[in-house]
Amino acid sequence: MASAISHAQLNAQLAQGTVTPLYAVVGEEDLLRDMALGALKSALLGEGASDFNCDLFYGDDVSGREIVTCASEVAVFAARRVVVVKAADKLPARECDAILPYLKEPNDSTSVIFVAPKLDGRLKFTQALAKVSVTVDCSPLREAQWLPWLRQDAERVGVRLNDEAIDLLKEACGGSLYSVRRELEKLAAYVSPGQVVTADDVSTLRGTEPGASVFDLTVAIGGKDHGRVLAILARNLEAGEAPLRILGSLAWQYRRLWKVKEIARQGGREGEAARILRMDPYKVRAFLDQFPDVHLHEALRLFLDADAKLKGGSGGRPARILEDVLLRLCARAQVNVRPSSSPGRGTELPQPVRARTISNVRTITRGKQIRS
Repeated sequence: MASAISHAQLNAQLAQGTVTPLYAVVGEEDLLRDMALGALKSALLGEGASDFNCDLFYGDDVSGREIVTCASEVAVFAARRVVVVKAADKLPARECDAILPYLKEPNDSTSVIFVAPKLDGRLKFTQALAKVSVTVDCSPLREAQWLPWLRQDAERVGVRLNDEAIDLLKEACGGSLYSVRRELEKLAAYVSPGQVVTADDVSTLRGTEPGASVFDLTVAIGGKDHGRVLAILARNLEAGEAPLRILGSLAWQYRRLWKVKEIARQGGREGEAARILRMDPYKVRAFLDQFPDVHLHEALRLFLDADAKLKGGSGGRPARILEDVLLRLCARAQVNVRPSSSPGRGTELPQPVRARTISNVRTITRGKQIRS
């Protein structure tokens, strides 16, 4: 059975001159897919090579016979040919079946690269491809991988960021590597050489429309402001934000709430919570009171359910699925009933829920968040 490798392992194989006739570049992170495809084309065709020996097809606009015919041709004035099938997940089942014989006896002088966010594992084609191809995993970065990637890409363009700038950049871009890369390149042109980038710099360059961030969305949920919640959602959808990224961004914000409550359980104070949430320390207690234990547990269930529906488990419209989640969260928010007060910075935070389910929230937030 062929191996499944990471992007880094692919680069190592190509540097050693190891190439195969079949590749599957699969995963939901667009930038990683494009980087893997670029690395393959450079290694297989040579740097700066023309597209004379490279053919590009799209799964929803090609037949299996066309792919096989093209892949069976010999290279002209070159050692190899490359056939790229983007949106391979859109290939109809009957067209996939037409490719099955080729997978058993591929042309050794051609590399066929199937590219897709996800392939249906129930299809014979997907199962056969997994056995004979090198699969390049382009899944969204895990939490432990995201910060090293960000620092490396920032170093690539000569940018240094402080912790607050990193947090805001992740929230603003929703973990989308393409969005992060664009923002880093703008920051590189904006800040002076050697200057440390701050959260203010990130906000200034993004020009974010006031009141449309994931934090504003959370505030509206806590205040049971149904109209505001739906308006923020509509604004992000109209701006072209992907529904999965909107869900992921909200789940990421809820994860910060879990983190703050865990800090409180360990004796933390409002100053530290305010730094994480980037809000006035005097408002932290009232804000957290709006999200009691039962609300956070129910939010996790709603996020997981909506995540499954948005990935194809339901025929419902994405906007309606998200609206339902947000309105349910509003219904479960806790209206503050305590008298208003002005606690000092040293005031203890309320007792938190335990963060034993934070890892479950991570499964949603990996690379599927929106901009603010």
